[in-house]
Amino acid sequence: MRVLFMCTANSCRSILSEAMFNHIAPESFVAVSAGSFPKGQVSPRSLTTLTRAGISIEGLSSKGNDAFESNPPDIVITVCDKAAGEACPVYFGPALKAHWGLKDPSEVPGDEATVDAAFDATLAQIEKRCRAFLELPIATLARDELKRELDRIGKL
Repeated sequence: MRVLFMCTANSCRSILSEAMFNHIAPESFVAVSAGSFPKGQVSPRSLTTLTRAGISIEGLSSKGNDAFESNPPDIVITVCDKAAGEACPVYFGPALKAHWGLKDPSEVPGDEATVDAAFDATLAQIEKRCRAFLELPIATLARDELKRELDRIGKL
């Protein structure tokens, strides 16, 4: 199963989600990420947060939706508030879509410790949701049941 985590800039929340999902998921799952308006670079604080958590940052990059045109995902999960109202591109066709809104930790004001805490809290929230997703009996769920479960997880 191929899961696309999508955000506007693809520099923070979608990158954290891709890395966390791949860190804990079995080999039959793979996560990728993209942005509707990619920044072109991953937030350095995202990379630092992942490294501090012992999660690989190898291969992470900020890219647009077109990177997946020839190999569309099975599931598209938007992870930022701005992307929630955007329509998923047509080429995603039958991909199941869900929204797991997360506040942008890079917009948290404060000193280094405060911003680090915001990134750590965001990563912990992503881990909680990814683990809940991976615990689902996906093989036995009908498409509408899976959609309902993904939407429920987005509210955790």
